[in-house]
Amino acid sequence: MGNPVTFFEVVGRDVEVLQSFYRDAFDWRIRPFTPIPNYNVVRTGAEGDITGGVGPAYDSGLGHATFYVGVANLEEALSKVESLGGRKVMGPVDVPEGPSFALFTDPEGHLVGLFKV
Repeated sequence: MGNPVTFFEVVGRDVEVLQSFYRDAFDWRIRPFTPIPNYNVVRTGAEGDITGGVGPAYDSGLGHATFYVGVANLEEALSKVESLGGRKVMGPVDVPEGPSFALFTDPEGHLVGLFKV
């Protein structure tokens, strides 16, 4: 069985503009996620939707949109990614009372996330 996409994320320089844009463009419900300053959780409201997030950029202020793939073991998945030409960027990170995640780039530099499921 394959690994599902479990989360999506949009981050950038002006979080308020991004939140307003996605809320107004798609009628998404957006609420604060207090463990991470200025970060907000998104629910699209669609049947079978996945949760997402809108928040500040992690790196030098460059924004991006990314998706997260559910895996059973973050360390093993990162190791496999690296063996295939990807590069670990962050993690694994354990969010208090939340998920564990990691970030990597694929061989062309696209940022992709992993969520422990």
